[in-house]
Amino acid sequence: MKEKTLNTQRRVIDVQWIPDRRKCEDAPVHAVREMTDSTPNAQRSTSNAQGSGKPRFDLEDRLLEFSARIVRLVDSLPNTRAANHLGGQLLHCGTSPYGNHGEVEAAESRKDFVHKSKVCLKELKETRRWLGLIAKSSMIPAPKMSAILNEAEELIKIFFSSVRTAERNVK
Repeated sequence: MKEKTLNTQRRVIDVQWIPDRRKCEDAPVHAVREMTDSTPNAQRSTSNAQGSGKPRFDLEDRLLEFSARIVRLVDSLPNTRAANHLGGQLLHCGTSPYGNHGEVEAAESRKDFVHKSKVCLKELKETRRWLGLIAKSSMIPAPKMSAILNEAEELIKIFFSSVRTAERNVK
């Protein structure tokens, strides 16, 4: 059984893209190495400069939890034609960022990373719209909708910032 650790106890690793993958089909796409104290801050994740005390998060875990919340929300919708339609749309776009994030992590170049991140961003924006429609149609009480709408908004901001930064670094 996997032992739980706090985010602050996790070892920091650096994942680097290996550009020569085309030469050898069996070569891994990424090399993983443990970072040492001599690594510059630009290559190491750092704590929040404002020192808000919020724990760091793992984006993959956060997307997994978001997808699970979407599944539970869809299962709680009433059994009507409208709810079934909205639920199907929401289930598709609300769970795809988790799977697409795996594609982002396996990007073969920065340009590929930007493209795949934009796909995640597009799906999250579509999810936000379907959640807004469900909230507006009062299929689920507003207090229960606010938390998942807030999480969708935060994930959109994370991916938007990531895309913007990666696009700047491509040039």
